[in-house]
Amino acid sequence: MSIGETDPHPRPLTVEDLERMPEDGNRYELVDGRLEVSPSPTSPHSLIDTRLSHVLTGWAPEEFIVLSGPGVNFNADHTHHRIPDLAVIRDEDYEAPYLTRPPLLAVEIVSPSSVFRDHHTKRVEYAKFGIESYWIISPDAEEPGVLELRLKDGQYREASQVFGEAEFETDAPFPAAFVPHWLMAPDRSWRRHVYGAPAAGA
Repeated sequence: MSIGETDPHPRPLTVEDLERMPEDGNRYELVDGRLEVSPSPTSPHSLIDTRLSHVLTGWAPEEFIVLSGPGVNFNADHTHHRIPDLAVIRDEDYEAPYLTRPPLLAVEIVSPSSVFRDHHTKRVEYAKFGIESYWIISPDAEEPGVLELRLKDGQYREASQVFGEAEFETDAPFPAAFVPHWLMAPDRSWRRHVYGAPAAGA
């Protein structure tokens, strides 16, 4: 997702102000009371979002919830509000209308204009908020990839990076495995391949 504009509002905006935003398909986030607008996701972005949600739900033990595009309030003033593409929480941490506790996992799917924000800005914000795992998905048509970051001593450290038809495996927030290629391959047989060797041998 990419920043579209910054609202020069004279006072810090809050999530309550977001309720007055138009239903136009854009994504509205807040950073220290400033409005950030991202355009509607492209088809490859939506495909990865849908398939990865399917994969994570398939791996998740019953006490976990996989959420697509949840709003997350980062502070009590409601002036810092992010919407990760995907998030994983424990069921007891579910809140409405927005989450206020750090998800166990946040996932961002990169667009050409969001590279810096996803790799740098949100990396700092998510670490400071205490999100234990952060995945950055690169939707390259030839070789999509996933970068897994783990929180240690208040900063993210690279745990693994996998591209194409190599298998990505992790144990956080729960054991899971998938093949990045099949998150966006047009082949209708993606369900038979996306989980990788562990699922195929189960």
